[in-house]
Amino acid sequence: MPEEKKYTAEQEQIARFAKAMGHPARVAILEFLAKQSCCFFGDIHEELPIAKATVSQHLKELKDAGLIQGSIEPPKVKYCINRENWAVARILLHNFFSVCTDKNGCCE
Repeated sequence: MPEEKKYTAEQEQIARFAKAMGHPARVAILEFLAKQSCCFFGDIHEELPIAKATVSQHLKELKDAGLIQGSIEPPKVKYCINRENWAVARILLHNFFSVCTDKNGCCE
């Protein structure tokens, strides 16, 4: 039986972050939250051209990936960037995109 190849923890984390950012609405949500000086209380759907239910689904994906954090404080919900994971994502994605440079002679 062939040996099962496994992905590294870094590869899995990069994929998790990339999947969460794989929709323009999620990128817009991240950009919006990143520009806030503090956690955002309010209806994010008012800032985006999508329905409230759709925003909730996107927020869930971003929260599950650890890129944002949120808590319910009735009647409002508070969301903000998860600064710790944001820093991890920045480093992982920077390192990932730095692998192929002009020095590598990639498909010229």
